[in-house]
Amino acid sequence: MERLFSTPGTAARLAEAERDHPYWEKFMRRTAGMGIEPKHLWWIVKSQRRITAKPIHITQDPDFRFSFNLTGSMQQTLHRLDMKLGGTIGGPTTIPEGTREQVLLSSLMEEAIASSLLEGAATTRELAKDMLRAGRPPKNRSERMVLNNYLTMQQLVGWSKETMTVDRLLQIHRTVTGGTLEHAANEGRVRTNNDVHVVDGYNEVLHIPPSHERLNTLLEALCAFANHTADEPFIHPVVRGITLHFLIGYIHPFVDGNGRTARALFYWYLLRSGYWLVEFLAISKIILRAPAQYGRAYLHTEMDGSDLTYFLDFNLRSLHLAMEDLDLYLHRKLDERKQLFSVMRNTPINDRQADLVALWLREPEKVLTIAEVKNRFNVVYQTARTDLMGLERMKLATHRKSGKALRYFRSREFETELSRLKRGA
Repeated sequence: MERLFSTPGTAARLAEAERDHPYWEKFMRRTAGMGIEPKHLWWIVKSQRRITAKPIHITQDPDFRFSFNLTGSMQQTLHRLDMKLGGTIGGPTTIPEGTREQVLLSSLMEEAIASSLLEGAATTRELAKDMLRAGRPPKNRSERMVLNNYLTMQQLVGWSKETMTVDRLLQIHRTVTGGTLEHAANEGRVRTNNDVHVVDGYNEVLHIPPSHERLNTLLEALCAFANHTADEPFIHPVVRGITLHFLIGYIHPFVDGNGRTARALFYWYLLRSGYWLVEFLAISKIILRAPAQYGRAYLHTEMDGSDLTYFLDFNLRSLHLAMEDLDLYLHRKLDERKQLFSVMRNTPINDRQADLVALWLREPEKVLTIAEVKNRFNVVYQTARTDLMGLERMKLATHRKSGKALRYFRSREFETELSRLKRGA
């Protein structure tokens, strides 16, 4: 090993190869050609990682002793999350006045849909959103998965000030899986056998979860970790939340629905920790872009000495991207508001109606019902009806009857009337 420090630049190259805590395969590629066997270099960085790692002991069982390191980029992301997801309304990320409910509902829908697609739901974002906005009953198992996730996300907000218990965890699972499992008896119940294995696309076993006989004890320990006390060693809340996410997948306490439950628990914990803006993030939408990386993050942690750094890194990057997506969405909403400001200034049009006008500008063929507007803005039926009737009086909308329901369309005079309203005519 003396050659490592005697050859100019070698130590610097090793530090560069280690900068983002790579897994063995990536590290091996980066250190090829350095004149030293990669396995010897790996031994050096692994020794250093063990020295600097922070331990997480869920139980006294050695199978549940994890550790992690925070790289420079991970610490930078945690700082950004602290600045933007917590604090007070009006901080770096601001929800435009009058749009909070719409932004929230859109985010909850995106998260519910993406989390379901990750678990194999066979639907599209468009069909799933139409179902949620129209308030119609799900037609199949896939749509039921989406609705369950949507209801669960709303439920978690109400629980954000409460502690986690095994019963509450089972209730989350029951809500997220209701009507979607092969056997309804498994809804909200831990598995009673060891027939569950985590496999890849080739049906190769990747993970064998703990015995079902240990589940109650492990879930009690998990809840204790979630309800940590002030005298415990400090772990950054986002790190603790991601660890909870990992533990549900690792323990795999349910026959099915572990992934959906894990992501729900993560949301609950961040909300409980004061990261109020996480309610507006569609994190599963980001994970859905790279499901293979999501799976490898689990696998690398388990295969490399229970090193949580890999799973933390992937999820922190996903959080950061979800935050950027929210920023882009909010900027678009602000731009729409600026474009419609003259209309809102010269007429009694309200915020919800302005958003519907913006929707018809983007999607001229969009058909709206009173029920959909009600669900879109989380208002009562009469308010939604009044909004649409008001747009019709301004000649921006027209309606047709379809059975008992009224269907509202963008009017033929939409652009002319919108221009007239902007001029104040």
